[in-house]
Amino acid sequence: MARIQKKQRQQQLVEKIKSSPFLTDEELARLLDVSIQTIRLDRLELGIPELRERTKQMAEDAQTKVKSISKGEVVGELIDLELGKSGISIMNITPEMVFERTQVARGHYVFSQANSLALAVIDAPAAVTGVANIKYKTPIRVGEKLVAKAEVVKQRGNKYFVWVKTRNDVQEVFRAKFIMVSLD
Repeated sequence: MARIQKKQRQQQLVEKIKSSPFLTDEELARLLDVSIQTIRLDRLELGIPELRERTKQMAEDAQTKVKSISKGEVVGELIDLELGKSGISIMNITPEMVFERTQVARGHYVFSQANSLALAVIDAPAAVTGVANIKYKTPIRVGEKLVAKAEVVKQRGNKYFVWVKTRNDVQEVFRAKFIMVSLD
């Protein structure tokens, strides 16, 4: 009986990591109602690397696909990319990125993450930003991890319509609609 439960738990573990690759061992333990040690043993048995290694592997895979800008020009860490369709980047807000008096993140960092991600998803050798409609939804503070997700919603000729939504752990903090123009 315990063997069946273990197989089911391990299958659930694989599914959870596949759908949300940034879950920590602690979060997985809570979701599956087991100890952190059980999660670590299951990951080891299944050959699933720890969170840091999973993130590093995803970033390396995504970086090799970028066409429209160089890898180093993406603001944040590019961790997933499907050219012409979607992409994901993460960025931690550091003390250098905030205003000294208010400790609120400077907007250009958040915009740069979204804008460079929108450029990265374009399946073209070169592209520029044509139009940006942006909305800062809530103040962002030091220590927050921002996850930006870009999606190409439409393409018309050399124009790509890209939506980027950025979240912290709790809510959406920024949103942008871009028209990116391929220079082909």
